[in-house]
Amino acid sequence: MKDRLSLLDLLTAAVFALQLAFALNVGLNGPTTPMPMHWNSQFQVDGWGDRVEFAVFIGGLGLIGFISAAGLGLGAQRAAAQGDGSRSRSLRIGQGLTLFVMALLSLLISWSGLGKATTEAGPTVIMAGLSLMLLVLGAFLGRVAPNPVVGVRTPWSYKSRLAWDRSNRLAGRLFFLLGLIGLIAAPLTPQPLGTLSLTAAVLGIGVLSVFESWRVWRSDPDRQPF
Repeated sequence: MKDRLSLLDLLTAAVFALQLAFALNVGLNGPTTPMPMHWNSQFQVDGWGDRVEFAVFIGGLGLIGFISAAGLGLGAQRAAAQGDGSRSRSLRIGQGLTLFVMALLSLLISWSGLGKATTEAGPTVIMAGLSLMLLVLGAFLGRVAPNPVVGVRTPWSYKSRLAWDRSNRLAGRLFFLLGLIGLIAAPLTPQPLGTLSLTAAVLGIGVLSVFESWRVWRSDPDRQPF
């Protein structure tokens, strides 16, 4: 068990070290021409930056991801030391999810920043990547213990373990279904309609999950008061 856990810690450090190395390389050796930094809803570039700006953005994203994933790993180690194996496993799942989501998000941003999103297949690839992210997130979200990084983190879910479990289980199932549909629809749906619809659905699921956390907290006899 310890070997598997330490392997995840090493993988966390390795992935984000590679991301920081990539950011440094872009900052020193990247394109000297303006790099696309922002796209409008029609996938047209409406914001540009130089390679240093892009490197700082990617490097900062990697640092945030590393701190988040490493923090969950540290929490898992403490839970294991206290004999709370269930919480330790769920925090490790959260660590793995954070690692996957942040790494994939950084990969998509880097790919887009190098001008690839302006190609004909760009929006389709972005929609497929986001759908894959949602599918994996949804597959494991319902198994994550309360933490400050991953999950439906509302005042009500922190005051009721039942509200946390049910709201995250609901969000996980809906994200998994949405991700699966998105992967199938990505090559078939006209863009940018597909990606905009996916984004709207994510926002809708977020609102529904927040409401579920409040609804369950309100009816939970074991809830903590504010």
